[in-house]
Amino acid sequence: MRPRILIVEDDQPLTLLLRYNLEAGGYEVDAVSRGDEADLRLREAVPDLVLLDWNLPGLSGIELCRRIRQREEVKSLPIIMLTARGEESDRVRGLSTGADDYLTKPFSVPKLLARGRAVLRRAKPAQVSELLVGGEVELDRSARRVRRAGVELHLGTTEFRLLEFLMRSPGRVFSREQLLDNVWGRDVYIDERTVDVHVGRLRKALGLADAPDPIRTVRGSGYAFEALGGRKTAIA
Repeated sequence: MRPRILIVEDDQPLTLLLRYNLEAGGYEVDAVSRGDEADLRLREAVPDLVLLDWNLPGLSGIELCRRIRQREEVKSLPIIMLTARGEESDRVRGLSTGADDYLTKPFSVPKLLARGRAVLRRAKPAQVSELLVGGEVELDRSARRVRRAGVELHLGTTEFRLLEFLMRSPGRVFSREQLLDNVWGRDVYIDERTVDVHVGRLRKALGLADAPDPIRTVRGSGYAFEALGGRKTAIA
């Protein structure tokens, strides 16, 4: 299951930028623009990480952070505070209120993604492991390597991302549209047949003599990754 991130930010362009990059990075993303709305949302469903702006309408980020830390069911929820307040005293206040990390605007998206992985790794290490294992197939995110039955395979960048996305949800069938959104990005306008081309290349790269195909085609629906042989799908 992919880590779920709640963005609480009233700057809509920034929210769109974060959503795009987080979804491209394999996260499920929800977003609200008001602190009081986020408070209600957290009572309905608990994400794996909250990206929380300090200055929010309805309820400030610092007050929402305080409320989260006071509620038993969410008190350990990882929080990264995002703010234009760059003074040391503000950073101390944010961290002492309960934020796990603190980023001052403007910040780079790669830096935020790295901080998010670090916070998630401490809170839920299995969610952000660098190694995905599905049957005979092992995908190492950090080294950008893929092996099957111990044999190193050579995948293109798109095929690597496609395999990584499918392996995060083994057995789940994804439509071509879903794959386009999550692997290529929502702002990339290409034909859905492009997915078929890259799935074909991925199958060819994963193919070993007499080995079954781990990519399952569901006619009229899409594609899924199946763990075949070796270990069952796991996050090492």
